[in-house]
Amino acid sequence: MKSNHAFTHLFSTSTAPAAISISLILLLFIVACNSDTPQTSHPTDQPSPWTEAELAAIRSLWLGSLPPLPADPSNAVADDPRAAELGHQIFFDTRFSANGQVSCSTCHIPALNFTDGKPLSEAIGTTLRSAPTIVGTAYSPWFFWDGRRDSQWAQAITPMEDPHEHGGTRTQYAHLIDEDPAYRAAYEAIFGPLTDFSDRSRFPDSAGPLGDQNAVAAWEAMAADDQKAVTRAFTNIGKAIAAYERLIMPGLARFDQFAESLLNGDEAQANIILSAEERAGLRLFMGLGNCTQCHNGPLFTSHHFHNINLPNGENLPLDYGRITGLQEVLESEFNCFGPYSDAAPEQCQELRFVKTEGIELPGAFKVPTLRNVAETAPYMHAGQFAALSDVLDHYNRAPNGPIGHNEIIPINLLAEEQDQLEAFLRTLSGPLNVDQTWLVPPQ
Repeated sequence: MKSNHAFTHLFSTSTAPAAISISLILLLFIVACNSDTPQTSHPTDQPSPWTEAELAAIRSLWLGSLPPLPADPSNAVADDPRAAELGHQIFFDTRFSANGQVSCSTCHIPALNFTDGKPLSEAIGTTLRSAPTIVGTAYSPWFFWDGRRDSQWAQAITPMEDPHEHGGTRTQYAHLIDEDPAYRAAYEAIFGPLTDFSDRSRFPDSAGPLGDQNAVAAWEAMAADDQKAVTRAFTNIGKAIAAYERLIMPGLARFDQFAESLLNGDEAQANIILSAEERAGLRLFMGLGNCTQCHNGPLFTSHHFHNINLPNGENLPLDYGRITGLQEVLESEFNCFGPYSDAAPEQCQELRFVKTEGIELPGAFKVPTLRNVAETAPYMHAGQFAALSDVLDHYNRAPNGPIGHNEIIPINLLAEEQDQLEAFLRTLSGPLNVDQTWLVPPQ
């Protein structure tokens, strides 16, 4: 632009020397515009200024905007440090399984951001879905990919009875708490006196409503009050685990450092923290990619359910997602309205007003957090995609899926734009915001 201005000035001034020919002027202009002198910065290093709308979106995604953790009215000990310590012990204890080899940490490995790095989780058997992270899930009203539980404690005990996961029974776990002096003391300090489960004629070694044929028969032969006593101890185990899991939160990522600098007015420092490619990816994330439609807020998830036309898992039965999970949570004895919840009915807002019908429910799955997404492959509810590039390609093409109403349309990003978007997603990796002692088995 400077050269163009000089060209105009020479033609407009009345004092320009007559000896300067038009040809020479043109030559000077062409040379100036095609100079080999290196530019001080690449054009992509100086993008257009962030708009107010973009800055507002960045602030909403910044971890500094995460509100205080809300209370869980269904769990009276959710924030009791003693319960967290008990839950920490149970989380890593393989005795809470049928074969003595499976714990919660088998599928939720701290070093893998509390996932297991497998398409389908493997414990006593192989499950039909992958293990989602538990990091930050205390903020969510729904649990599992299909939302079939509405509290962390109800989620925590569900795998314990699943024959493919822990595979144990309710009386097995009650006996373990009852007969281990340390567990019994910790339990009673938190929940009060524990029922004496020593009489095997009333409380068989292995009895539960979801066990094998013998365990189910033993459970059905028990008195109703004895069943309730066992189930109360069982759910309290889950409430202790939930108290521990409420401590597991994401920490600051490079994106958050960028956002803080930018929001404080230090754009120069912000541009050092994120590269031009990563900033371009952020713009795509908030704009053309329309990613914030579902991945919004400081945890990069709406906690809602969407059908994005995913392919079915290889050699797996058709998975109907939210529509079956909804039916299960409504019928569960462990939901917020149930007898083992500590909440008053009016405190169960999510369950009271949950949407129970609609074309968007079949084939819909919970929106996962994108924090540390680069560290939690493979992706989706059955590990359908091995790499982030595969995920982005799916959104880019939006192919037809096996079931339900498709909520995505092709966004047709260029290959370079997909690379930029992936580069941004990798800026969401950061350490967990939790004392390291909680990430290893207690001594």
